Amino acid sequence: MRAMAKRAGLVVIASVLAGPALAHTGVGAVHGFGAGLLHPLFGLDHLLAMVAVGLWAGLTGGRARLAYPLAFIGMMVLAGLWGMSGAALPGVEIGIAVSVVVLGLAIALKATPPLAAGAAACAIFAIFHGHAHGAELPQASSGLGYALGFVLATAALHGAGLGLAGLLAARAPLLARVAGGGLALAGVAILAS
Repeated sequence: MRAMAKRAGLVVIASVLAGPALAHTGVGAVHGFGAGLLHPLFGLDHLLAMVAVGLWAGLTGGRARLAYPLAFIGMMVLAGLWGMSGAALPGVEIGIAVSVVVLGLAIALKATPPLAAGAAACAIFAIFHGHAHGAELPQASSGLGYALGFVLATAALHGAGLGLAGLLAARAPLLARVAGGGLALAGVAILAS
């Protein structure tokens, strides 16, 4: 338990001290399946939010374990198509950072809203993440491979959060709340940068 607490503390410190995620428009190659697959993995803001959705879903339990991730992925795909169309969405970066803060707080405070409300919150946050993914795609590239990559990576990150929830809920429920607080602090740091 003490070793897990130390690791969680190090993760929180590293997250707070991290610089900008650089996971958005104009950073690196952004075409094809590989780029779509890597985009959520190398943007700290996306990575934290997507793991948080799975963690919150797993800690909430019941039908939320499926509903929260599916709501996120479904809306992310729609918002990704919107972003691919070239439509603008003001405040995308702020929305993404706020999603990390709010999801972290939901975990830290053990929020268990009605199923529809939790799924709706996940879907609203997915608008910002999906738009950012879609806006990354250059006009000359085929979006299908890229979209498939970012959907699969998102599902895998949700699965990682669900797995983490399974471990923490049974063995260290307090550590789950600490992790939520760390996520919220990381979101604040992303907002500040």
